[in-house]
Amino acid sequence: MATKIRLQRHGRKGYAFYQIVVADSRAPRDGRFIERIGSYNPNTNPATIDLNFERALYWLQVGAQPTDTTRSILSKEGVCLKKHLLEGVKKGAFDEAAAESKFQAWLKDKQQMAQSLKEKNRETAKAEAKARLDAEKEANKAKAEEVAKKKAEIAATEAAQQAEEAPAAEEVVAEEAPAAEPVAEEAQAEAPAATEEKAE
Repeated sequence: MATKIRLQRHGRKGYAFYQIVVADSRAPRDGRFIERIGSYNPNTNPATIDLNFERALYWLQVGAQPTDTTRSILSKEGVCLKKHLLEGVKKGAFDEAAAESKFQAWLKDKQQMAQSLKEKNRETAKAEAKARLDAEKEANKAKAEEVAKKKAEIAATEAAQQAEEAPAAEEVVAEEAPAAEPVAEEAQAEAPAATEEKAE
């Protein structure tokens, strides 16, 4: 039976994650499989890979063919390197201790690279957040200046209107005061006329 190590799609539309499975090459993509050996989630940064190392190595040694993506995943996890080193031990190129030391050196180097990548991502995220905050502060400052400018303009127009209304009010009061005097004179003139009529 021709076996393949491949991905089985899960998740919703636009947010897929995958199970890494060993299946018959003739089975459909999401159909029956022989064994599940891990999972792969490309939606995180960096991508999350959970792999059963021993079972993946076993299936590679018995001749299962990985697809391109799973080969890349197995290579990143060191399964392909381990298989290569074990083949070297079988051929007598070096002993098992040397193979293990080479693998551990590679693993240590990989972990350091992953750590440096995480730190770099963290620093980049921090720098982006700082840049966003600075941009927001600048925008808020510009907005506050604009609001202050508009308030000053409104205050100036109100002051100008009050200055225009004050002389007009004085003129109206001045006009009303002389009008009140003739009324008083008329009232005085009417009062003597009334007294004269009574006298008659």
